[in-house]
Amino acid sequence: MVAGTVSAMASELCKTISEAKLERHKNLFLNYRNLHHFPLELLKDEGLQYLERLYMKRNSLTTLPENLAQKLPNLVELYLHSNNIVVVPEAIGSLVKLQFLDLSDNALEIVCPEIGRLRSLRHLRLANNQLKYLPAEVGDLRELQTLDISTNHLITLPERLHLCLSLQYLTADRNHLWCVPRHLCQLPSLNELSMAGNRLAFLPLDLGRSRELQYVYVDNNIYLKGLPSYLYNKVIGCNGCGSPVQKSEAKLLSFSSGQLTVFLPAEVKSIGTHLDPVLPLQELAMRTLHNTFCGFFKGGRL
Repeated sequence: MVAGTVSAMASELCKTISEAKLERHKNLFLNYRNLHHFPLELLKDEGLQYLERLYMKRNSLTTLPENLAQKLPNLVELYLHSNNIVVVPEAIGSLVKLQFLDLSDNALEIVCPEIGRLRSLRHLRLANNQLKYLPAEVGDLRELQTLDISTNHLITLPERLHLCLSLQYLTADRNHLWCVPRHLCQLPSLNELSMAGNRLAFLPLDLGRSRELQYVYVDNNIYLKGLPSYLYNKVIGCNGCGSPVQKSEAKLLSFSSGQLTVFLPAEVKSIGTHLDPVLPLQELAMRTLHNTFCGFFKGGRL
């Protein structure tokens, strides 16, 4: 019974691929096929020269064939979500037309440097893997718009990442990152940065200076106790950051003059470090308010 079912599935798979070849399909759906290896039919003869999108999600693939680019030269999108792939071969770099690569929910431990040769790549998804580092060559992906590396074991991000001049969405939630590289502040197109659930202790003082950056999520970074002033006109997620403000500290976060009392958000503490001394943000705010009210008093407006 089981053998018959497997045989029927294999027969159906061959029929699906044969039809795709004969009719020159641009899209091929091979999701949920219980595949442990790349189908040989895909790689026979000239392969599928016209294929642009290949969907192979929710299978049991462990690797990719070395001749993938040779047999599927016009591939634009490759979906390999939820497999068991450990290593992406160097041959991936030969898919020169590839724009979308989804390797989320695999067992990836290494991303080969050749990924930097995918100069047309716009969307790269590597979430839910076992990655401890990214190759510096990721910075060569000048067309990259979306990078999702959440839920891995990353300790740092490559410095050359700031060379991804088209990058708009960077998601690095649930890793082991302890800092945001200052070079990321130079990304001219970055609109959303998400680094929730890491070990961040501070953020670069220039973060948020760019007008393009509008959304920053740093929730659940328990060591993070301050935010750069440039972020206070952005959409910020910072729940679960730092230690709760004690009642005795609340007085330090307000400014009173006559009947007017101005409170600062409890999340506002200070910026800078002992190596990079900067006046605490609350002190800067207090000084500004003090000067403003002094001006009103001198002008006889109060």
